[in-house]
Amino acid sequence: MRLTLLGTGNAAQVPVYNCQCVACGRARHTPGFRRGPCSALLEGDGARWLIDAGLPDLAERYPPGSLDGILLTHYHADHAQGLLPLRWGIGMTLPVLGPPDEEGLADLYKHPGILDFSRKLVPFETLALSGRKQSAAMQLTPLPLLHSRLTYGYAIRQGSRGMAYLTDTVGLPGPTASRLSEHPLDLLVLDCTHPPAADMPRNHNDLTRALDIVSMLRPGKAVLTHIGHKLDAFLMEHPGHLPPGVVIGRDGDVFDLGGR
Repeated sequence: MRLTLLGTGNAAQVPVYNCQCVACGRARHTPGFRRGPCSALLEGDGARWLIDAGLPDLAERYPPGSLDGILLTHYHADHAQGLLPLRWGIGMTLPVLGPPDEEGLADLYKHPGILDFSRKLVPFETLALSGRKQSAAMQLTPLPLLHSRLTYGYAIRQGSRGMAYLTDTVGLPGPTASRLSEHPLDLLVLDCTHPPAADMPRNHNDLTRALDIVSMLRPGKAVLTHIGHKLDAFLMEHPGHLPPGVVIGRDGDVFDLGGR
């Protein structure tokens, strides 16, 4: 089971248009510090599923037949906008699984094209992620998160290995935290958009609250994602602020949890 971070930025991405902060300046000069729309590629036992579709060039990145489907956390544009051009493909069907949001994004439901939105995920109901090459052993459980739209995080298990992908959220609902505490997590990928804040943010974790979640769940490794430029700037000024076992995700990072 392997997870590749395709994008680790928030909606503004990094660098932010016309921003002259130290983090945006660094990203303009060093491509490795740039951050695209938050998304990931999940692979295991022959199955390949995209988590979120905010990247605008999905058709170029993933030729026909290279994906088994797309998992959406929610329908904000920075997580689903890549579906708008992709839908106009022909001669195939691509499953899109996500929360039962009646609004969706733009006119995707009205004109889905090759995208199949027929299956809506049910919170806490585990299903097997199928692949075209062979039966998949990955088990997916949708978990409600705290955001301004209906949003799911995902717990994924393959045999004895487990990970959770939790973006966009501010804190965790009690039932979600309880479910995640039932089994050890080898990897936790967690929303952390803002630097430490005195007041509770509205839609996304700040660093203080993200680290509180890490302390509660105690994963083998925690990776922070959905990063804003102000958090990047804060960490440039406070390089030793992260505790052991917690890292800042970068676009292109790969985490391989091995076999069963």
